[in-house]
Amino acid sequence: MSSNAYRWVMTAANAPLTRVAFDPFQPGEDEVTVEIAGCGVCHTDLGYYYDGVRVNHPLPLALGHEISGKVVAAGTAAKSWIGKSILVPAVLPCGECDLCRSGRGTICARQKMPGNDIQGGFASHIVVPARGLCPVDEGRLRAAGLSLADISVVADAVTTPYQAVSRAGVGPGSFAIVVGVGGVGGYALQIAKALGATVVAIDVDSAKLAAVSDYGASATFNAREMDARALKAAVQDFAKQQGLARTGWFIFECSGTAPGQLTAYGLLTHGATLSVVGFTMNKVEVRLSNLMAFDARAIGNWGCPPDLYPAALDLVLDGKVMVKPFVEQHPLAEINEVFAAVHRHELKRRAVLVPGAAA
Repeated sequence: MSSNAYRWVMTAANAPLTRVAFDPFQPGEDEVTVEIAGCGVCHTDLGYYYDGVRVNHPLPLALGHEISGKVVAAGTAAKSWIGKSILVPAVLPCGECDLCRSGRGTICARQKMPGNDIQGGFASHIVVPARGLCPVDEGRLRAAGLSLADISVVADAVTTPYQAVSRAGVGPGSFAIVVGVGGVGGYALQIAKALGATVVAIDVDSAKLAAVSDYGASATFNAREMDARALKAAVQDFAKQQGLARTGWFIFECSGTAPGQLTAYGLLTHGATLSVVGFTMNKVEVRLSNLMAFDARAIGNWGCPPDLYPAALDLVLDGKVMVKPFVEQHPLAEINEVFAAVHRHELKRRAVLVPGAAA
């Protein structure tokens, strides 16, 4: 099969991403070739590119792990996938090791994360293991008013908080607090609401707080406008007014910033669950004994098991989690400009890079 396939690769931190040609049409026996519809730009990508966060694959490397597309070729053991529209899980566990068998596939030592362990999705095509792919019903997609490129962000920005919210145990009657509601946090808020919780949003950006007010936030608080003590008192007052418990709160740190982590930790109460979803290289100093004193728990969240993807996608296709208002498509050819704009916080929505789109 002839190919005009290409990928945009990182050759060094902060060096311009470069377009290179490659042949994607020789997948292994258990692999598929995906023609990419869209790939979302995640802050993890920016960490690799701007901050020198280590990647596992030698450079040059195409970044990108929020991938949707259509399978156009497959190895002998994966032929049934040809022609199907799919999401590629951001973390692809091996499915065979002790961790995978015990339900901890997200930390599988042999996992394959596009844009980290293997070549990623800022490309026209990608070759990935067939295990764990999430099929997409194109009829339901059209009925929901979404394109295949739009839902690329489900592969991380939606599924990662879905794992965090479901793993924490959020359900009807729960009280959830989301710190940092841009990107992943905005979806964490919607997911918690869809699972039956009353949800409060906290951020330092009034525009982000306004954006989520119509998508599940029962109250919003700007952490820039009050100190930690006043913020906790305001959240307690809201809980009391709504007849919610003063204990057992579910707190989701999604900002990926040191101040956000301190804010989230400061909201601990008796029986609370703190879920760390955002990532930062910065360190924070906290009194760890608060976990003991409050009989609380803290959970780290890395990716999402592929078996949870269909349920997360269902929330999107059923209109319970809205994606379209929070994404914007850009031509993949503009990747360097888009990276810079995202890094400068100029884009208000999550960028999705689309191969073949007019520049």
